[in-house]
Amino acid sequence: MIEDKNPQRTPLSELGEFKLIEHLTSHFKITQKSTIKGIGDDAAVLNFEKQQIVVSTDLLVEGVHFDLSYAPLKHLGYKAVVVNLSDIYAMNATATQVTVSIAVSNRFPLEALEELYAGITTAAKIYNVDVVGGDTTSSTSGLIISVTAIGEVKKGNEVLRSGAKPNDLIVVTGDVGGAFMGLQVLEREKEVFKVNPNNQPDLSMYTYIIERQLKPEARKDIVELLKTLNVKPTSMIDVSDGISSEIIHLCKQSNVGADVYETKIPLDPQVISTCEEFNVDSTTIALNGGEDYELLMTISQDDFPKIKGNPNLTVIGYITEEDRGMHLVTRAEEKIPIIAKGWNALKNQA
Repeated sequence: MIEDKNPQRTPLSELGEFKLIEHLTSHFKITQKSTIKGIGDDAAVLNFEKQQIVVSTDLLVEGVHFDLSYAPLKHLGYKAVVVNLSDIYAMNATATQVTVSIAVSNRFPLEALEELYAGITTAAKIYNVDVVGGDTTSSTSGLIISVTAIGEVKKGNEVLRSGAKPNDLIVVTGDVGGAFMGLQVLEREKEVFKVNPNNQPDLSMYTYIIERQLKPEARKDIVELLKTLNVKPTSMIDVSDGISSEIIHLCKQSNVGADVYETKIPLDPQVISTCEEFNVDSTTIALNGGEDYELLMTISQDDFPKIKGNPNLTVIGYITEEDRGMHLVTRAEEKIPIIAKGWNALKNQA
């Protein structure tokens, strides 16, 4: 396919804010019964009847959370929605609506925003959520995306971080560490490209981990699976900052301790091989990498027979009494205190 060397670039100033919003949002369709009024009025109108409402907001800032030198705008729009939906699913809830706000500098033409919103549209369609509002404004420092996700859950079905009890099993979905290693590959190839712009990277052997970084998926399927299995977690959180950070959140909120077994942590073979290539410890990456957007939960031991052998769920440890602390049990059966070394945007920008 021949690349267009002179793509059309429509300045945003030609449209103005209101025409821009109308242009970018005109194709959003309403699919949820709870959406009474979406985009086009002073506020969206939602009717959840007897359901409880859950709301979560995330902010993505260029240069802090993403790098447009290797993050395609369509993927970025998709990811911006998905990372918010992950928080809704971590409450054992169903995501129903999102709002999307952007601040954008004048270096972005209309066509770039169309790409961004194409990703947003794709995510909304796949996860069956309505885009019901948002805002646009100018930025002096690049692109900023703010997404608010709204969901519903029947009273009594919500799962908080504070319900874990001693002897509960610690369970994680999927595998972890892939997103962080995908980022390392992208950062390395970016530096190579800076030195030699004619050198096109071959990323075919890193397909899985790069997709985990650029186009993650939220585990909507797990909420549906748990319902089918008749399993209600005692606590749950999404893995956005690394397993170690999330374990600490659950334990502190629940006033408990934890033992996590190194040999039980699920790792994709591509993560293991890439860790070896970068000469880093795969367990350290799994514990501290972040951005996997899997779900970490605790369940009663009585529910173990229901999840046993399920390929989507891995038991990695168990909850202990608070005074026993939080530990990683190594392959050598040594206990090492779990500390949070995951992503900290404020610290990393200091």
